[in-house]
Amino acid sequence: MQDFIIYAELTNIFLHLTKIFDMDALDKIMDALFTPYRERVPDVGKIIRAMQPAGMIEKESDIENDHVAFRTLGVPNLGIASFEKIFLYYGYTKEDPYFFAKKKLNAYWYSPPSPNYPRIFISELRVGDLSADSQQLIHKFTAPITSDPVDKMDLDKPDQVGAFFHQPLWDLPTFAEYEALAAESEYAAWVIYNRYYLNHYTISVHQLADFSTLEKFNAFLESIGVVLNSAGGKIKVSPDGLLRQSSSVAKLFMAQFSCGTVHEIPGSYVEFAERLPLPEFRDLPKEKLTRAHRREGFEAGNADKIFESTFREQTQKEK
Repeated sequence: MQDFIIYAELTNIFLHLTKIFDMDALDKIMDALFTPYRERVPDVGKIIRAMQPAGMIEKESDIENDHVAFRTLGVPNLGIASFEKIFLYYGYTKEDPYFFAKKKLNAYWYSPPSPNYPRIFISELRVGDLSADSQQLIHKFTAPITSDPVDKMDLDKPDQVGAFFHQPLWDLPTFAEYEALAAESEYAAWVIYNRYYLNHYTISVHQLADFSTLEKFNAFLESIGVVLNSAGGKIKVSPDGLLRQSSSVAKLFMAQFSCGTVHEIPGSYVEFAERLPLPEFRDLPKEKLTRAHRREGFEAGNADKIFESTFREQTQKEK
């Protein structure tokens, strides 16, 4: 009997690990995220097409995706507690928390099951910290969601998971409702319209030949007409100096609202990250440096300004 119990436990562990490391399924999910994102964010194609003749890459797959980011609402049955289940199921590990007092946001990052997959950054609006009017407006859209939508999915089916990111979980707002939310929280307005759409993906600059610093890469971006987020400076630097980040300004797109009107609002954008070697590895030749040798995680001060890539003070520069 004891042998049977041990065998059963080992079988369960094996089945769990098989699911965790089902990389083909995870690849399909990442493709489902990236394909519509690329279509909606013209800067992605513009940057990649320009990188090739500049000698940075030979093909698009040479680009290392540092991380992808999502925005959520902190309400029952949604938010980080719901959304993270997808990536935890596929072997991601929950890492450090972050707190953004002024923007009323919480966030976590998640390390991937293999270095060839991007980190995940999930943020969440602390809806309870907003004014009563904004809370009431948000709950108008989310209250009909009476159970966790992720629990209704078969996470073993990547096509189903991929479709979920673009699924309309709640009704579209009127333009007046969108504007009312934006007046208090531009993050809230972005999520209420865009829902779980991919907020951004990130090019690892330190891996690029001849353009491995943000100074060089930013100059290249501006030379091809990419507008950069200048909040906190075009390059956001962590206190230890080892994580350096820039981002494009979110592209505006024509959005149809439930009232029947169409207005230009911010969509998604592209981020650029330079992770320097940790002090104990700074003398290693570049070709020997791996992800494990470089600065990990995120920095709240940097992320706070990256969020503003979708804020009007930045997006108005696109007009």
